[in-house]
Amino acid sequence: MAFKCFVAGHRGLVGSSVASSLKVDPRKYEILTASHSDLDLCNREDTFSFFASNRPDYVVLSAAKVGGILANRDYPVEFLNSNLRIQSNVIDAAFSVRVSRLIFLGSSCIYPRDCDQPIKEEYLLTGPLEPTNRPYALAKIAGIEACWSYNRQYGTKYLAVMPTNLYGPGDNYHPSESHVLPGLIQRFHMAHKNQDPVVIVWGTGSVLREFMFSMDIGNAVSLILNLDEEKFDELVDPNQCPIINIGSGEEISIRELAFNVASVIGYKGEIKFDHSKPDGTPRKLLDSSRLQNLGWNARTNLNEGIQIAYQDYISRI
Repeated sequence: MAFKCFVAGHRGLVGSSVASSLKVDPRKYEILTASHSDLDLCNREDTFSFFASNRPDYVVLSAAKVGGILANRDYPVEFLNSNLRIQSNVIDAAFSVRVSRLIFLGSSCIYPRDCDQPIKEEYLLTGPLEPTNRPYALAKIAGIEACWSYNRQYGTKYLAVMPTNLYGPGDNYHPSESHVLPGLIQRFHMAHKNQDPVVIVWGTGSVLREFMFSMDIGNAVSLILNLDEEKFDELVDPNQCPIINIGSGEEISIRELAFNVASVIGYKGEIKFDHSKPDGTPRKLLDSSRLQNLGWNARTNLNEGIQIAYQDYISRI
């Protein structure tokens, strides 16, 4: 018998990767999806109605309002409220139909701005957050707490997974609302096309970031959903926060990343860094040893991933 799995946000970067991985999974999942035009997850009544009609066994909650530093700075209310609504509606609706397993996708920005590296799961709430994305981070922390609260009070099996910075096919390349890597792809492509002599990159370029190809997160979620009862129960033990990191284990400076993207695209002009713009968190490398001990490792190296992402960008424009 196939398990019915609702992938919320299946058209996004994470959701599309999860759906693709589950489609080729030998367990033969029946994948449930709904576009935004058919189901607004911010609408509580519609969300509960969808769950009541479809009654999924599993849920992967990857739907979210996401963006880079600029978008987070300009629209903090939307990043806070939209994500709180989506999370609350989906998690509550999942409980109403007794979903067996729920995977909540968070973000590495939930961790304190200046915590020890690499970042372990237990570092959550041990220090102040990075101000440039605090509303989004707080919403995601609330989602983690919701999962844990349900596990403690009702014995559910809800798990929060914290991926590092993701990129790949299906990414958002909006000039002002994208994350750093797709943003660089878009800007260097346009500069190359227009033969611009200079590209300005925000910040000093010195901060370090960890990046992971989107299909690797899809494979990780598929592995987690397929864990046997004993191993999955260990991850959602109500006596501990149900959180697990997913990262590549490799980091790179934004300066080096910018030059790598320029090289892939073929841009030959000058690259300058605007020190007046924010850098964000100085360093953000996840400790993913818990997931690696379950048999998972990232498969796609950064240079290969950038080339695939750029070809995806070209195909879409």
